[in-house]
Amino acid sequence: MDAETAEFVKSGFLAAVPFARHLGLEFIDVEHGRVSMHLPDDPNHRNHIGGPHAGVMFTLAESASGAIIIGTFGDTLDRAVPVTTTATIDYLKVAMGDLTAEATLSRPREEIIAELDAGRRPEFPIEVEIRTEDGTVTGRMTIMWTLKPNRK
Repeated sequence: MDAETAEFVKSGFLAAVPFARHLGLEFIDVEHGRVSMHLPDDPNHRNHIGGPHAGVMFTLAESASGAIIIGTFGDTLDRAVPVTTTATIDYLKVAMGDLTAEATLSRPREEIIAELDAGRRPEFPIEVEIRTEDGTVTGRMTIMWTLKPNRK
């Protein structure tokens, strides 16, 4: 992905998702099929044990997956609507401090587009790993997405 497209994804996502802006989410890296985002530590987002609230961690991971959709399938949004179908998250360790989420598309774009071109509704997972600054994995999320073809 070229720098101009990556910047379009970053600015477009943050413009379209006010809650991501509210939480202070920032992009680290944007590529086709991979996005990493940063969540700065904020005392207002902490839970009863001092780490970020589970909903904040969920939003970080889901946001990284959504940015993959924009960056990887932005050219299909005139003919299909991206929709999440399920999301599962495992909270593995108490997260403290700043967090990073790295999301990865688990199927090749070409395969997904071929299904869409054939008139089907492709479904595909995006895997997300949430880490602390020292690299400790504190959570993993799988988000199933579909590209729902527009019906004319």
